[in-house]
Amino acid sequence: MFNLSRRAFALGASATALSACTPGGEENFVNVYSARHYDADRLLYNAFTEATGVEVRVLPANAEQLLERLRAEGDATEADLVVAADAGNLWRIKDAGLLQNVTTPALEAGVPARLRDPDGAFWGFTKRARVIIYRKDAVRPEEVATYDALATPRFRNQIVMRSSTNTYQLSTLASRIERLGAENARAWAAGVRANFVRDPQGSDTDQIKAVAAGEAQATICNHYYFFRLMQSQDPTDREVVEKVGMIFPDQAGAGTHVNISGAGVTAHAKRRDRAIQLMEYLISDEAQTLLTPLNVEYPIRPEIAPAPGLAELGAFKEEDIPLDALGRHQAEAARIFEEVGWR
Repeated sequence: MFNLSRRAFALGASATALSACTPGGEENFVNVYSARHYDADRLLYNAFTEATGVEVRVLPANAEQLLERLRAEGDATEADLVVAADAGNLWRIKDAGLLQNVTTPALEAGVPARLRDPDGAFWGFTKRARVIIYRKDAVRPEEVATYDALATPRFRNQIVMRSSTNTYQLSTLASRIERLGAENARAWAAGVRANFVRDPQGSDTDQIKAVAAGEAQATICNHYYFFRLMQSQDPTDREVVEKVGMIFPDQAGAGTHVNISGAGVTAHAKRRDRAIQLMEYLISDEAQTLLTPLNVEYPIRPEIAPAPGLAELGAFKEEDIPLDALGRHQAEAARIFEEVGWR
């Protein structure tokens, strides 16, 4: 059986851990609808099966497809657990009435309050920071110490970004709406938009490569895209890393925007105990230690050491806002992006 804690963390796992023994002939598998498509996740599910005997069956799709599928299936769904990146995606599934509130001592002990849904509809199991990438031969680190800097005339025609329809961008703006209000968020989005060297295109990795290639001087991305390039065996990727720097913005202010990957039990889960067991496993010592170096994400539990490359950077100040704000302000963030012409 997996070890859930260094603290009194194992207490909440005991009831669900016993369910691995298939009482009453209960089906010994759990169905996961997952919007995460990483090799690391497959290894994690295999480790869970080895530890518990519970098979994990995964249906992969993007978050929007999973939401629509759950809506269409209703109470006939075979999904027990939904896994997705970004709290905004998970909030939308919750808002559609497709998740149920779950609280256990293990989850409460392992997941900081600001990294879970306040009602217990979803719980984070990894963190990702929204960092600034800059070209080292054109920008001094202090010039990109804040998100606000990217909206100033200093970076006119020097910014590349991915589309505003991407959930990472929506959540980034939603966090600003929560802290500073819609007018401030609109002014920032308009300022950044005015600094675009081209229309948004491509992924976070594409933005990093554009900065390295001299097409722009700065961008925003999730931290792990940069670290994956660092770990790449491709010399071209290593050349990209040598030309750019990474900074955690707003360390003298509100802190760097942080989001999650998380999971929630579906409203009509047929194997609810199995789903909770897997969700608790995702925040266990074993899972956190296995997953974070494989996908270069930050562990959700502060006492678990991050991957070596991340650990070398040391701790950083994280933005502290209610996680559900990223969902509550999502529609308003989309309207603001549309109004300022950030497509």
